[in-house]
Amino acid sequence: MKPKALVILFLPSCLYAQEYTKLVWSDEFNYAGLPDDRKWSYEEGYVRNGEKQLYVVKNSENSRVQNGMLVIEAKKTTPKKLGFLQELFATRPQLYTSASLTTRNLNSWVYGRVEVRAKVPQGKGVWPAIWLLGLDKEHKGWPAKGEIDIMEYVGYQQNKVHVALHTKMRNHQNKKAVNRQFELNDLDKSFYTYAVEKHPNKIDFFVDNELLLSYKKEGNSEAYWPFNKPMYLIINLAIGGSWGGKYGVDDAIFPQKFLIDYVRVYQ
Repeated sequence: MKPKALVILFLPSCLYAQEYTKLVWSDEFNYAGLPDDRKWSYEEGYVRNGEKQLYVVKNSENSRVQNGMLVIEAKKTTPKKLGFLQELFATRPQLYTSASLTTRNLNSWVYGRVEVRAKVPQGKGVWPAIWLLGLDKEHKGWPAKGEIDIMEYVGYQQNKVHVALHTKMRNHQNKKAVNRQFELNDLDKSFYTYAVEKHPNKIDFFVDNELLLSYKKEGNSEAYWPFNKPMYLIINLAIGGSWGGKYGVDDAIFPQKFLIDYVRVYQ
């Protein structure tokens, strides 16, 4: 089928009447301790993008529920002193630890609204993200399985937040990704509510219930539209990497906390 023309609507900020209203999944973080393992699993070790942190599993130093919030904390570690021969030949340990929580193999959704209220960490080198990734039962890999970035922030752009989506036909590697950046005040002090609504023919992005970007379906092939299959949620705090570390990492900023007030999914 011949693809339709690309339609991306950049909308003036306006309050929006939520279309999906039935709450089907949530974590309000009204408990204490490690994140609920009935809802969350973890990524582990080095995962992607040349990032400098190691993701740690079930360690309250890096992920915990405290004071009614999920805390994802990135820390700089103190490496052990190495002997002369070790200095010459040993692999240097990673200097940072953090956490990446995911609903993979626990919960995933096709259509609906995913909403996360969060406060981002600060400082050069941090790269927090809230995003959806295709479950990919067919093992097609990225970007064919689809990615929706509900919120990304890089610490060297102190007042800018980014949203994006990636498909086989539209991704940052072929320089055709669908994305937008926008400015928010007091990111170092304020919580904002980031949301995406996934429909059969469009994807809408919101901040504090203001519709900021609407992407219309271009074609029916999976190369253009892999979004009619289940996707799972990832919330992570990366350090450095291809984007977050573009201008290096400031070691003086650590520790840094990514705070999540709640996560809600509506259908």
